[in-house]
Amino acid sequence: MNPPPPPAAGQPPATPPLVLPVYTAAIFTSALLLFSVQPLFTKMVLPRLGGSPAVWSVAMVFFQTLLLAGYAYAHYLMTIKSRTVPVVVHLGLLIAAAAALPLSIASGWGEPPSSGYAVWLLGLFTVSIGLPFFALAANNPMLQAWFVRTGHPQGPDPYFLYASSNIGSFLALLSYPLLFEPAFTLRTQNLIWTGGYAALILLIGACGWLLLRSPPVAVASESDAPPAPAPTWLLRLRWIFLAAVPSGLLIAVTAHISTDVAAAPLLWVLPLSLYLLTWVLVFQSRPLIPHRFVLLLQPLAIAGVIYLLAVGNEQNLLLTLGGHQLCFFIIAMACHGELARTRPAARYLTGFYVALSFGGMVGGLFAGLIAPFVFSWIAEYPILIVLAALCRPAETLSPRAAAFAKWSWAVVAAIAIACAVPYVSGGAAAEWMHANMVAVAAVAGIVAALLVIVLRADRWSIAALVAVALALIRFYPSEDGRVETVRSFFGVHKIVTTSDGAYRVLMHGTTIHGAERLKNADGTPVTGRPEPITYYNDIGGIGQAISAVRARKGAPLRVVVIGLGSGPLTCQRRDDETWTFFEIDQSMVDTAKDPKYFTYIQKCEPDIKVVIGDARLTFAKEPDGLYDLVIVDAYSSDAIPIHLATEEAMEIYKAKLAPQGAVVMHVSNRHLDLASVAVGIADANDMKSWTFNEDSGRDADYIFATAVVVSARDAADVGSINTDEKWVYTEADDSQRVWTDDYSNILGALWRRLRDGE
Repeated sequence: MNPPPPPAAGQPPATPPLVLPVYTAAIFTSALLLFSVQPLFTKMVLPRLGGSPAVWSVAMVFFQTLLLAGYAYAHYLMTIKSRTVPVVVHLGLLIAAAAALPLSIASGWGEPPSSGYAVWLLGLFTVSIGLPFFALAANNPMLQAWFVRTGHPQGPDPYFLYASSNIGSFLALLSYPLLFEPAFTLRTQNLIWTGGYAALILLIGACGWLLLRSPPVAVASESDAPPAPAPTWLLRLRWIFLAAVPSGLLIAVTAHISTDVAAAPLLWVLPLSLYLLTWVLVFQSRPLIPHRFVLLLQPLAIAGVIYLLAVGNEQNLLLTLGGHQLCFFIIAMACHGELARTRPAARYLTGFYVALSFGGMVGGLFAGLIAPFVFSWIAEYPILIVLAALCRPAETLSPRAAAFAKWSWAVVAAIAIACAVPYVSGGAAAEWMHANMVAVAAVAGIVAALLVIVLRADRWSIAALVAVALALIRFYPSEDGRVETVRSFFGVHKIVTTSDGAYRVLMHGTTIHGAERLKNADGTPVTGRPEPITYYNDIGGIGQAISAVRARKGAPLRVVVIGLGSGPLTCQRRDDETWTFFEIDQSMVDTAKDPKYFTYIQKCEPDIKVVIGDARLTFAKEPDGLYDLVIVDAYSSDAIPIHLATEEAMEIYKAKLAPQGAVVMHVSNRHLDLASVAVGIADANDMKSWTFNEDSGRDADYIFATAVVVSARDAADVGSINTDEKWVYTEADDSQRVWTDDYSNILGALWRRLRDGE
């Protein structure tokens, strides 16, 4: 193809008229595909590792690393003077990557190992979607660089196209949980995505054709332009730092909120959508929210996070989801606004994007891989909040303003002392402070943040104040009692000994997973066989189901329990019965067996049989028709991992049942309606279901409201449950789509809980 002739003397070079719309469409489509594949493929992988929120954290590290590789590849390719070579090479890469489509988990990639889950998962992502994602990752900086070389009038400042890219990313993430996940199966989503990839190849081919059709003078003018100063290494390091902090916060916030609800794309994409929205807003030619205003809000957002972390156990769903994400949005806006303010000239564009992607990878590595192995609790969240204060620009203050700023420490310290003195002094003031501690902390935090703004404290002073506040939250004696933490790939578990020493409690986030009574009402130590409490007492749904099936059979039971927790169900076993436990997290087994924490196993079943691994994989290997009772009590947070609550999962449970056997699903949940899900998957397997939902009114004794669904082939199989008025025979809702390995709808379950109430 011959390029067009150069323009006549005195005439500006003519740019092909379709350059702007075609390039905008290509960048938008590329971003749409790049960010829709993330929740899509991660959801495909989720069942391999127990539905853990950590799967998404590791996935984010993979995506950020491949994004860096794609940006570096684009940067290198654009150092080539020829316009033809980058076009041919990149189109060849895109076409080669298409051979990996439709998306699928690499064949021959075996079961997860007993340890090293993160490395195994990174390998799975690499061999399955590494090449297509790498090709997509390079598109944004590559196409922007091509656009500059077309000679388009807007070429000297192409960063508006970055906003277009992030709009595509934002829409992809927002539409996935709201549109694609509820409406389409994974297979259909996969086919739609593959079709979009084919369309993208055509669009990028058109971009390359328009580049080669552009006048050669456009490239010449680029080289003849007055040289812009190259970014200093100090500035490049600051770019990396400014990109790393919000990237790490993204993973930390996502893990925090998904721990209390469920590991699902809905909760993954909300923080990521806000993260991308900040890029859209800051890289506009005229930002919708002025950067200086965002910098004023940032201390308030940091104070908001401190407050939310301080009163975590008193949060409701809206506060957890909304509060943390609003604060994260403001903090990310401040960091990304600084990046937009300090962006270089167009000739250094690709290097700028390499620095951003490198920072994103560093933040992801810290929060997603390093921190979980270094800290026994989620320390990365407060650490990143402290670092966020250092993302503020250095201000040059007048002597008078600098003198006022020096007093910020004293003023904030005075507020802390004023709050602390009544609390420790005793009497009516201490009682009032105790009763209103949350409100006082909120007011004090807001006042301190406002004073920091008014007094124009420098970033180091703000960071130091934040560090002190977060340290106080961590190390100040908790009213709940003594707290120890155990961390693994599957989350952070807290072992809490209540302040009166009467109970020891196992928690994941703010969700109680089990407890044991240590002292009687008169203060004497509990001796003998411990009584199962929380959800596992004799009068609760699970205890009643065990008793009913045992009475119906009239002989020793063979029982399988999916999920160990602190081990209370071991004390429901009779000596002549065979019970097998399936648990994915070895750290939970070690905790439950350690008598310094819990004694259920030691006193009730010291020879316990535990099978380690994801139950969808390990339990499926058990012989068919063996068990009288299958109890599904596996919680990754406040919800059963989705892959254990699907039609295919119930098919496995049913196959393992002996004649007249039953499946018990523990579905207690604060945020999601899981009872109707359990009934639906049982009905799809031609099983009848009965639901139990009762509040004991004994929360103070750690005996909680319990929701249970029992499913069996016939009414006679559940014995007395069929006639017990506390158990309700429940038919599946024909209007509610059955959950499968190919389809689930967290949004629908959340809506039904909000609609129907507790």
